[in-house]
Amino acid sequence: MRKDSSEKLTGNAQYEGYAVDLIHEISRVLGFNYTIRLAPDGRYGSLNRETKEWDGMIRELLDQKADLAIADLTITYDREQAVDFTMPFMNLGISILYRKPVKQPPNLFSFLSPLSLDVWIYMATAYLGVSVLLFILARFTPYEWQNPHPCNPNPDHLENQFTLFNCMWFAIGSLMQQGCDFLPKAVSTRMVAGMWWFFTLIMISSYTANLAAFLTVERMDSPIESAEDLAKQTKIKYGALRGGSTAAFFRDSNFSTYQRMWSFMESARPSVFTASNGEGVERVMKGKDSYAFLMESTSIEYVIERNCELTQVGGMLDSKGYGIAMPPNSPFRTAISGAILKLQEEGKLHILKTRWWKEKRGGGSCRDDTTKTSSTANELGLANVGGVFVVLMGGMGVACVIAVCEFVWKSRKVAVEERSSLCAEMASELRFALRCHGSTKPSKRTACRSSSSTSAMADDGHFHPLGSYTSYGFVGKDPLS
Repeated sequence: MRKDSSEKLTGNAQYEGYAVDLIHEISRVLGFNYTIRLAPDGRYGSLNRETKEWDGMIRELLDQKADLAIADLTITYDREQAVDFTMPFMNLGISILYRKPVKQPPNLFSFLSPLSLDVWIYMATAYLGVSVLLFILARFTPYEWQNPHPCNPNPDHLENQFTLFNCMWFAIGSLMQQGCDFLPKAVSTRMVAGMWWFFTLIMISSYTANLAAFLTVERMDSPIESAEDLAKQTKIKYGALRGGSTAAFFRDSNFSTYQRMWSFMESARPSVFTASNGEGVERVMKGKDSYAFLMESTSIEYVIERNCELTQVGGMLDSKGYGIAMPPNSPFRTAISGAILKLQEEGKLHILKTRWWKEKRGGGSCRDDTTKTSSTANELGLANVGGVFVVLMGGMGVACVIAVCEFVWKSRKVAVEERSSLCAEMASELRFALRCHGSTKPSKRTACRSSSSTSAMADDGHFHPLGSYTSYGFVGKDPLS
């Protein structure tokens, strides 16, 4: 890269970067001088299959215009046949550059996500099945039929508290872990209740444990995860550097997936190949998830350290290395390979990569966001738990509608018994309800019976105390019968 300076720089002083520091370290070890010159056509070097001629830096070496070619120059079979390479100073592989997956907006009913739809349906079915079974067994077993008046040792009838509605209320109370005001007494019904309690214990514990992960972990929606995902679809275009080693890898590969990808890239219109890596990165940025760029992993690492919207997708498709190229039979090959090995053992190569990938020229700008996201739990907003409020408000609304229906039904029933107007009865009940004080209420039926008893006594002509009739009213019998 060219240095940013207010003064006009010339010679080696105008360049900086990993390759510049690398050749400087090698020259310090071996003790030689060097002059940096850019390739005239700006290309790395590819073989023209028809003319059998090379271009780029490889051409400069073959024409004896340069002694060394130091860059992110991949060691390939064709290049190795034309020029000599040192041992690799950096290992890498082909990978995929793509935009980071977008965060999924929280679902209003995300509290349902810990369990699949099938499990919710099975739970509802189990709830209904247990309620019906408990109702049937409670009616079948004699130990659930109880004396409604314990003071009377010889009752006329027995009661069973496990009606179908009460069985459903018992099951839902157990499922919500709130209990109920009545419990089974028979061994058979207790067995049903115990198994239902065990079922609810496991299901509620599993739901609670999984709910924490679903509400706090961010969900990403990524359309591709590997090269196979790219090869299986046609919506997302993908390409590589024209004439580079990455394109040659797909062109010469015998693997069916990579052959299919190469055919797709060759036939795509407009062309998916780029003139430089920078153009490919820009195309991914502007593609809005419609373009992926195949490039070497080291270049991807450099880009994603500076652009937080991009990421590497999947692993490496192959394994190769960067080397310093020299003309055939160069006398410097062994010495430079030894210098690279020495720098590697001293850790200098790692220091250089850390300096230029993660520190200089905007490197490391995306690491803070990654660390913060992975080390702290996300707070829950209204979008995460809003569905619970919706369910609560919906339940309150349904309860109000049911209360109105109960009010109208009871008022109609009392009006028929007393032979009065429905509107008058509803108005009387509504006035009493709106007084908002007092916890007792006179019984309409008791008042009606008391009135009937008084008139009967008047017709008889004898004095009968009302107390002799009220005892019948308490046990639910008509005193006139």
